[in-house]
Amino acid sequence: QVQLVESGGGLVQAGGSLRLSCAASGRTFTDYTMGWFRQAPGKEREFVATVSWSGGNRYYADSMKGRFTISRDNAKNTVYLQMNDLKPEDTDVYYCAADFSTREGVHQDSYEYDYWGQGTQVTVSS
Repeated sequence: QVQLVESGGGLVQAGGSLRLSCAASGRTFTDYTMGWFRQAPGKEREFVATVSWSGGNRYYADSMKGRFTISRDNAKNTVYLQMNDLKPEDTDVYYCAADFSTREGVHQDSYEYDYWGQGTQVTVSS
């Protein structure tokens, strides 16, 4: 079992920044990939970014490249999502997730992930 707890969401103006955090517990943190997804009401969960166990491999959805940065601190069992130049269309609930099928951070489909946090709301005003 893995418990994931997100924090850092909130209301920000367009062009602003937020940093989301996700604290993990329950299993050895370096045993798995971590990812971020987002979801709006009535829509499918959308891939945002993923990072390998070491932090060396990172993948992003095309619309987030250059604006979002995923990182992890294995000493703190925490993964981060730094979001810059936020746009109103980035408004969503953001979820972190753990993928035990690989340590290399390559999966972009939500069904590959085994554990999920409860989500944190990000709202970007225009």
